[in-house]
Amino acid sequence: MPRPEIVLLVAVAGMAGLNAAQAEGEQIRVKEAVAAGTKGPVPLTKAQAADSQKTACKKVVHIGDSTSEGLDSAEYLPIESERIPNRYDEVGVKEVDMQVAGARSIEERFEGEPNAQEVAEAWKAEGYKGCWVLALGTNEAADVAAGSSVGLEERIEKMMNIIGDEPVLWVNVKTLPEATEFYAEEGMKKWDDDLEKACLRYPNMRIYNWAGDVKTAWFINDGIHFTSPGYAARAELIAHALAHAFPEKGESPSGAKCVVS
Repeated sequence: MPRPEIVLLVAVAGMAGLNAAQAEGEQIRVKEAVAAGTKGPVPLTKAQAADSQKTACKKVVHIGDSTSEGLDSAEYLPIESERIPNRYDEVGVKEVDMQVAGARSIEERFEGEPNAQEVAEAWKAEGYKGCWVLALGTNEAADVAAGSSVGLEERIEKMMNIIGDEPVLWVNVKTLPEATEFYAEEGMKKWDDDLEKACLRYPNMRIYNWAGDVKTAWFINDGIHFTSPGYAARAELIAHALAHAFPEKGESPSGAKCVVS
């Protein structure tokens, strides 16, 4: 029977490898993303467009992993109006801070970069009061699959405990069958399920159902990241989901009905 410390080292090594692969593949992801073209059709359906509105959120901190890299990048989205800060502005957000890093997760760190908890703690320490968009989860599912002792539910709780009672929109996740072992779709679905369960405990929490909107054609070959049209769609849809989650007028449902589109 292997010694516990050996098992732990293997798990840590596995997660380090996952994070390294995520970060080192950025240039490959850009090349594949722009190959699909950098201009796509407006992603909103007629129903979504008709239901578009302004948000009560005037400030947003967006914390994300590599699946947010293309949201505010001239390489992925050369047309500035398609980038997510502009999309947030369209729904009424006045101040946006993008806290995005490849290989970021809630618990693990990569090459000295702060994890998501540390980013949120730093903003809270500075007295930030506003809304949060958390585009996390892909690496959470993968790190747990690779052997992390910190489970999915605990990771969600850690972020929610830091943020407190401020409005939080989580973006759920999806991968395709071609994604590598630890990024398998089954793990992503488990993460999404745990997010929905957490809504029952946190009345200030909403979830944007990206997994329900994303199209297969928006993924690049790794089955994890997105093409330029995919990022253009993701930027617009996240911003509109924020308006639906925390509208300027009225309130959206919480608890078991916390998922927005």
